[in-house]
Formats: sequence, structure tokens, C-alpha cells
Amino acid sequence: MTDLSVAPPDQTIAREAAERLAGLAVPAGALGRLGELGVWVASTQGTVPPQPLDNVRLVIFAGDHGVAGHGVSAYPAAITPAMVRTFAAGKAGVSALAAAHDVHVRVLDLGVDDDLSDLPAEVRAWKVRRSSGAIHLEDALTPEEARRAIEAGRAVAREEIAAGAQLLLSGDMGIGNTSPGAALVAAALGLPASEVTGRGTGVDEETLAHKQQIVQEALDRAGRRTEDPVDCLTALGSADLAATTGYLAEAAANGVPVLLDGLLSVACALTADRMAPGAAAWFVAGHRSTEPAQSLALEKLGLEPLLDLGLRLGEGSGAVAAVPLMRSAVALLRDVAMLRDLMP
Repeated sequence: MTDLSVAPPDQTIAREAAERLAGLAVPAGALGRLGELGVWVASTQGTVPPQPLDNVRLVIFAGDHGVAGHGVSAYPAAITPAMVRTFAAGKAGVSALAAAHDVHVRVLDLGVDDDLSDLPAEVRAWKVRRSSGAIHLEDALTPEEARRAIEAGRAVAREEIAAGAQLLLSGDMGIGNTSPGAALVAAALGLPASEVTGRGTGVDEETLAHKQQIVQEALDRAGRRTEDPVDCLTALGSADLAATTGYLAEAAANGVPVLLDGLLSVACALTADRMAPGAAAWFVAGHRSTEPAQSLALEKLGLEPLLDLGLRLGEGSGAVAAVPLMRSAVALLRDVAMLRDLMP
């Protein structure tokens, strides 16, 4: 099952923006990727010069993962609800970055294995279930749960767009989530687990080998159902990853650009592009994570990360760290003088 294809950003505007870039009072090509990025932002906005990115919004989709109980992570699943509470309190790593860079943060529980009854109702409003199935043994979700999660992500994207979002970011929180993330990438690219599975939270060699085995068992169990993106999310994903996929697909369909984060964000972007062909034209990669599956997925999507800082925090942190580059690109294309105006 796929949506209708997504139209790309305005190519006429892209050409106009490229002409403006070429006419700035700087040496030809001197702005490098910042110049290219400014042109891309203009094309997504449909205007030259581009408008300042004053309303940037991050949604963190949180959920637990059944594989976390099977020795694939360096941390216990109890960390997930603890971190959701930390996000809600504004004290997480991404919270500090977002405060520094004026990014609005929203955290949502899609599948945390905790009631989180002490948190505001809006955090729990889209919850689909507690945790997900251990993907090497059973499906992560039922078909109905997968549909609900995807639609939840779509609805959240529409809410953020209605709130004026000019740029959307996606973040993740869930112990064990790099295993389903790697599985989604492997399924999309037709690769074995050994080529896509990384260390996640920093596991040792023995645990990495076990994790690769778990992911391969999940891929083998899912079989040809991975050929359909929704079936793939049902078998190998989770509620939070299905919601992220819906969120990214909906953003693209509505013509709102997305700044991607690490493995989970990019795995969902790859799945969103399978679900809504052409969606990838609305995505830009914030950073390169240490997970091999992320680099492989980015290559397939044709995206080159803006930053490469060795980050593996997740949460949307790498995307938020790249926001100043996005704003710099816009400022350069907007505010640098035109060379023709300086000539006598």
C-alpha cells in the first residue's frame, strides 16, 4: 500500500534562487553547501528570497521495543519512561540544544511501557499500546495498531503545520530502537543484518553479534511482507516508528520541509518515501550518526548530512544542532548584497 506520489519542491523557484545565489556579492561557489541549502529552502517555500525560519518544531515520538528484553541494548527499558519525563521537564540533551536554537519541542508517548499518568494528557493523547512485539519472535504491531500509529503521526504533522511550522524535525526515544531501525533499513535495501546493524547505545562485540542475529531472525520471519512499507512497519517497526513515518510522509505531502536526525528518523524517512514516493525531495539530513544503517539509508535517499560530529544521542539532537546552518543558509541568500547593485 502506498499513497499517491508527492510532488517535488518548486523547480522554477529553485532556478530563480540559484540565479540569485550566482548574483550575490561573493566569489562564485564561495558559499558551498550553504548556498545550495538556501536554494533548497527557497524552493520548498516557493519564494525568492526565502523567508527566515522563525518557527521550527521538533516532535519526539517515544516508545518501547520488545527486543530490548532480549539483550540488544546496554541500557534497561526503564530508561524510556524516565527520559520521556525528562523531555517533559525540559532537561534532556535535546532540550538544551532546542533552547539554545529556538526550536519548539513536543514529546509524545506512542508505545512506552508505562502509563505515564503523572505527565500531561497531551503527552499520552496518541498512545497506541504499551511496548511492541519482539520482532524476531512476533510482529511489532497488529495491522490495526500500525494503521492507528501512522494516522497519529499524520495528524500530529497537521497540528504542527497548523501551528505555523516552517521546518519540522523528528526525534526518537526508546531503548532497543536501533534494532527495528536497522531492520527497516535492511528490509528496504535488501541487505543482511550484518551490514546494517550497529552498536546503538554502545554495546560490546559479543552483544553486537547477538543483536545482528536478532535483526536477521526478524528479517527472516517477516519474509516478503517487507515489500510493502505498511506491512514492513507492522512486522518490524513499532508504534513510535510507524507514527514517525506517517509524520514525515504527511509533512512532505503538505509541502513542509523536514530536517532529519539519526538512524530512526532516517529509517522512517526511507519508509515514508516508499509509502509516498517522492517524499524524500522534502527532506534534508541534519547529521551523520555512528550507525551504519543510517549512512546506507541516506545514500539511498540521495542525502548528504550537514554535520558529522560522531553523535549517537538520538532525541532529534543532531537535527536541532543543524538548525543554525539552515538559518545561516537562508540569511545569506536573503541579506547579502547583489553584485550588480555594487557596480558603478
